[in-house]
Amino acid sequence: MPKKHRPRKGSLQFWPRKRAAKILPSGNWKAIAASQKEGEREGLLGFVGYKVGMTTASVQDLTPNSMTINEQIVLPATIIECPPMKVFSIRLYKGDKTETEMLAEHIDKEKELKRKVKLPKQVKKKEANLDGITDVRVLCYTQPKLAKIKKKPDICEIGIKAENVEKKFEIAKSLIGKEINIADVFSALELIDIRAVTKGKGYSGTVKRFGIGLKQKKGEKGQRRPGSLGPWTPSKVGFRAPMAGQLGFFSRVQYNNQILLAGGREEASGLSFNGYGIIRNPFLVVKGSLQGSRKRPLLITTPLRKKRRLGNYKFTKFVR
Repeated sequence: MPKKHRPRKGSLQFWPRKRAAKILPSGNWKAIAASQKEGEREGLLGFVGYKVGMTTASVQDLTPNSMTINEQIVLPATIIECPPMKVFSIRLYKGDKTETEMLAEHIDKEKELKRKVKLPKQVKKKEANLDGITDVRVLCYTQPKLAKIKKKPDICEIGIKAENVEKKFEIAKSLIGKEINIADVFSALELIDIRAVTKGKGYSGTVKRFGIGLKQKKGEKGQRRPGSLGPWTPSKVGFRAPMAGQLGFFSRVQYNNQILLAGGREEASGLSFNGYGIIRNPFLVVKGSLQGSRKRPLLITTPLRKKRRLGNYKFTKFVR
């Protein structure tokens, strides 16, 4: 009989396994900006959208040297609705610490934003002193009321790609109070990273949480539990021992997802999905599945790890 080799399941890369602190994760904008090549498009490095659900998309494969070149193939895809965002503040960083925050004056006009953010009665303009400033980022808020998901917006800090700090500050200043569309940041066939919180599954046992095998039928002290939690000495349970606990609702990153279609409001008309409703705003169709439940906010960023080869697809229609 060959020797059985079954390594343990459950990565220890993310530890401890506990619920995410917030529903919309933040991005490492310093690392994301450093991974971008010179000569690429300047502007925002990310966008926030809402997961609609999964579907299947019929596309024409135009990838060179592909076995299905010039043929119609069907791919699994996820739809993300992306209502326009607005910028309401600029953050200036000196090193890793926030040096100053410049708020815009149009916050008083947004009732939903005033409920979410505690602001002084009178917002004063701060003069920008860029001496010693190492990075400039913007604070954006979404408009989920346009998608009829909820009223309160989601607030997120987003980095900017530019040659120097002065150029970043000019871009940030020009964006304050304006609506930013998904077409201004991403286009079809680009690679994107998705940061989001996974589906929550609550308190789960070791078989479901770590994939350990069931004990024999007449095993003592239960079948769906580990045989041992460790030795007598030292008399403590190590963190590597599989234990029951929280499963799901974790912040995770999914790298290198390809956009199949960047649709506008005209293409969204008539699209409706169970559990979500009608798509009323520009949307993205992304190849494959994405983490999270319906209506969950997703942070879409430029890729941190780029692939050498990309698929070239021409979107044809949804297969439903």
